[in-house]
Formats: sequence, C-alpha cells, structure tokens
Amino acid sequence: MIAIKDLSVKYRGKEEEILALDKFSINICKGDIYTFIGPSGCGKSTLLHVLSGIMKDYSGSVSIDGQAINPKTQRIGLILQNYGLLPWKNVYQNTMLGVKIKNGNELSDDYSKYILKNLAIDNLLDRYPKELSGGQQQRVAIARAFAMKPDLLLMDEPFSALDAITREEMQELFLNIWKHNSVTTVFITHSVDEALYLGRKIVVLSASPGRVLEVLDNPCFNLDNLRFRDEYYSMSMKLRKIVSKG
Repeated sequence: MIAIKDLSVKYRGKEEEILALDKFSINICKGDIYTFIGPSGCGKSTLLHVLSGIMKDYSGSVSIDGQAINPKTQRIGLILQNYGLLPWKNVYQNTMLGVKIKNGNELSDDYSKYILKNLAIDNLLDRYPKELSGGQQQRVAIARAFAMKPDLLLMDEPFSALDAITREEMQELFLNIWKHNSVTTVFITHSVDEALYLGRKIVVLSASPGRVLEVLDNPCFNLDNLRFRDEYYSMSMKLRKIVSKG
C-alpha cells in the first residue's frame, strides 16, 4: 500500500541544514500494522509528517496505493502524543471532527456508535477534554481516527504520556479495535515492549539521519499472555541488540 523510495528530508537550522531522513526506503503492506522503533532524533515523527501530507518538502518518492499523498482525497488518520483534541469541543464533536471535514457533516452512523461504545466513551459525549482523564482523552483521539474510516492510520507515540497500567490497557483496547478493522497502521514508539506487543512487523531505524536498519517479522504478535512467554523475552533481547547497535 505504501511505497517509500530514497526519502530524504532536511531541516534548516540556524547555522546548517540537518538531515533527518537519508535515502529511507520501505514498502508497507495493506492492512498490516508496522511499529517503528529507534533512538531519539532518528526521524520517526518526520516520517509521519511526510505520510500525513503535512510535510511536502523532501526528495525521493512516497506513494499510497500508487498515488502521490493527498489528504484531500485519501483518508489518513493521525493520532498524536498530546491527543490533539480541541478544548472548545466536547467528546462527540471531537470524535466526529474528521468525519465533518471529509463529509461536511458530523452525524454519527452505526460504525461511529460502535467505535464509541467499544472504547467505553459513549456515556461521555457531552464532556469537554478538561473534564477527562488522560486515558479517556486518548480514547477520544482513537475514536476520532477510526470514525473517519481511514485508509491509513498514523500513530506518533500515542500512549507515552500515560501511566504504565493505563498504557497497557490502551494498547490492548487499540489492538482489539484494530483487529476488527485491519487499517494499515504506522505506529511510532520508543518502547521495545510496545513494538513487540503491537507490531506484526517491526522496523528498526538507525540513529540520525534515520535509515531502515532491519524489518523484522514479529512472532509475538497476537499471542495470548505475551509478556509471560519465552518468545517475548527472546524477541525483546534480539530487538534491544539491534537498536543498541543502530
């Protein structure tokens, strides 16, 4: 679905240009979920900015289903670390924001109601972000992304601000929603545990400038009681070694 070839992105610093991604190439299969992991500053967020259409100044080629990236014609969902909720809109309005932008209205359908119910926020529709916990705000952000029925879902460390227990709950909740929709997903994380738990494929990036070091099939994906299995510890050690050498 996603074809990236020789993608290079530069930022202009005060005294010099900074190369964030250098000849970055990868193909991402339709309906799959890829977790990207690498050291700070390796261009993970930059990659999402390119895929979302926010950043257009780059060299190389990036396409979705053979077409150049165009947020006006493609349904691209983006879930950020800070949730990205509008404080002056309530839960319902925030959830339906993407639908309103795409369709011109914010009327919920059966699918939207299904998402709200499964995320357990269907009883919070009149509340505003300041009246929600961090976990509840993250649920709204996930609901907003899925409600627009995206072709591509981009997630930039969405659970990193949550406490450990809430984070694991949100990981499981997200994965359950994803399994019923199989949206092509690019998930950015700094956590080896999260990469193993959520990624069918794991992409390890080098230190800056970011390049693809290795793409791993993840045998741990979708296993019950994952964190208590030998496969988890084996893959965890393997992944940590690759990341540390990058």
